[in-house]
Amino acid sequence: MSVHREGFKTIFLVLFVSTILYLGAVGLFPENRLIQNIILSICLVIFVIVLQFFRNPTRHIEQNPAHILAPADGKIVAIEEVLESEFLQRHCRQISIFMSPFNVHINRNPVSGEICYFKYHKGKYLVAWHPKSSTENERTTIAVRTPEGKEVLFRQIAGALAKRIVWYVKEGQKVQQGDEFGFIKFGSRVDIFIPLEAKVVVKIGEKSIGGKTILATW
Repeated sequence: MSVHREGFKTIFLVLFVSTILYLGAVGLFPENRLIQNIILSICLVIFVIVLQFFRNPTRHIEQNPAHILAPADGKIVAIEEVLESEFLQRHCRQISIFMSPFNVHINRNPVSGEICYFKYHKGKYLVAWHPKSSTENERTTIAVRTPEGKEVLFRQIAGALAKRIVWYVKEGQKVQQGDEFGFIKFGSRVDIFIPLEAKVVVKIGEKSIGGKTILATW
């Protein structure tokens, strides 16, 4: 277990502000240990919450071209047939994963292949489970074409708390199944669009582990 690099600045900022608050409490209430301890406890709780949010657990990824892996940790909240109109321009199976602030927020490639499409969209910050969040919130759209010519599209979608989406890929780049492609800060959602012929092996309400849970098979 380690801390993800995206968390270094935030953790330092929380630590700095917590130190200022505690020193301020000591200066304003030098004789009141109760208030000092309350401020210290609150600061420690916030620091631990932020620290666990940016945790980066070690995972052994078993790559398999017959599998479509979960791109994120979280809870599967939707499995439905939809028309993907941004890039694929056809009906697909959409699987949506809601990521709470307590999930690991690293995003991983569900398949290996080449990035055949990438676009960042500015947008709103509706709650992640809102039906329109997939098309109106801040988001990225990424599509990977596998060596077999199959295309899988996935979106990082910002939620009400998430104000920053980070990505590490670009169009034309080769990617490996299970490797990191991005990170979303503080609560969010990932949608993945797969061909209708792929066999979905998960159900709504199940928990997913990024790079480990098999969502579907070819």
